[in-house]
Amino acid sequence: MWSLDPSQKEVLRFAVSCRILTLMLQVLTRLLCSSTPVVYWFPAHLLQNQEPLLRSVDTVPEKLLEKNSPPGQKAPRNCIMKLLYNWRACSPVTRCILGYFLTYWLLGLLLHCNFLPWT
Repeated sequence: MWSLDPSQKEVLRFAVSCRILTLMLQVLTRLLCSSTPVVYWFPAHLLQNQEPLLRSVDTVPEKLLEKNSPPGQKAPRNCIMKLLYNWRACSPVTRCILGYFLTYWLLGLLLHCNFLPWT
């Protein structure tokens, strides 16, 4: 191998260990977040318990929602779209959860399209 002085060996050892640690963290976070549904169950549980707009979706049939909507505009069938349309009426917990997932999605989209690492 190359003849390196002790300071260069320490730098090389540090660089290799940092790279291995970074790769391990990226692989672990991808593995845990993509294969563990608990990460998504907890926000869904909070939304179901804290958000009155979602409780009204469960109790009111969709046909009634479409009849009461303004002319030319249908009521959103997707619960998330309903929460986004009524952002100001949402509880603070719902705003935090939606803000987190929207920021994660947008940041991941921008970084991935620019070939930057995103975990």
